[in-house]
Amino acid sequence: MTIFLDSSDRVIVQGMTGAEGSKHTRRMLGAGTNVVGGVNPRKAGTSVTFEVEGYGPLADQVGTKQVDVPVFGTVQEAKDQTGATVSVVFVPPRFAKDAVLEAVEAKMDLVVVITEGIPVADSVEFVGRALQAGVRLIGPNCPGIISPAQSNVGITPADITGPGPIGLVSKSGTLTYQMMYELRDLGFSTAIGIGGDPVVGTTHIDALRAFEADPNTEVIVLIGEIGGDAEERAAQFIAESITKPVVGYVAGFTAPEGKTMGHAGAIVSGSAGTAEAKKEALEAVGVAVGRTPTQTAELARAAYQRLHP
Repeated sequence: MTIFLDSSDRVIVQGMTGAEGSKHTRRMLGAGTNVVGGVNPRKAGTSVTFEVEGYGPLADQVGTKQVDVPVFGTVQEAKDQTGATVSVVFVPPRFAKDAVLEAVEAKMDLVVVITEGIPVADSVEFVGRALQAGVRLIGPNCPGIISPAQSNVGITPADITGPGPIGLVSKSGTLTYQMMYELRDLGFSTAIGIGGDPVVGTTHIDALRAFEADPNTEVIVLIGEIGGDAEERAAQFIAESITKPVVGYVAGFTAPEGKTMGHAGAIVSGSAGTAEAKKEALEAVGVAVGRTPTQTAELARAAYQRLHP
């Protein structure tokens, strides 16, 4: 079992013919993801040939092969003709809102928005529309989602780890990759980078709820960062609704006071939003919080071992 994404999902790429979209479509194909189409109104009716090299635990082939992916004019057309369930968005920031709204209006099951630099007002609009439409949206400004050995949608490297009992939800893309590497001996059910912008479609709480319901996820790792109160709200939800062991890490323990760091959401006001305050909130509800990613991985491994003495 996984959450939000599995091998049955058929994926389309909005912005597939651009530089980033093309590069990562090739990588997703190489990982075994079922990419069935791209969307570009100016190139509808054409196709793109990818030289795909299989790699990583998701690959279903050895060596290089050519894969032709058709390009459609709209998301609805792509969905109708391919049976697509997932769209991943690599569209530049000023066009991203319209692209995401198009995917939401087409009622895709899942929309993954990789684009960074999207104005917050645009994110507020399309996140709200997605919630109203019942469409699961991940991002923006995120690395995407990977269910190892099943599907990989976004920019997460597929060859870090294989399937296993750990569920990961992270604000940080880089720390998503590092935690996958640190716990590669155990493996992951699903790893989600939710993005670090002030407004995102999928929250820590959404992922926690799904991991709690997933029978194959035994230990949950939550990665936050300074700024906002998402981790404090997640702590309250853990206390009320989560029975599985949760291990946490908060990026920014060494951030200098008064300096804006990293993501747009990483804004600290006084003592609110600091790494220490978030650590205290999580520890107060029984979450073991590491001071470094490596220490956090050790805590997660220990939590798993307690389940399997």
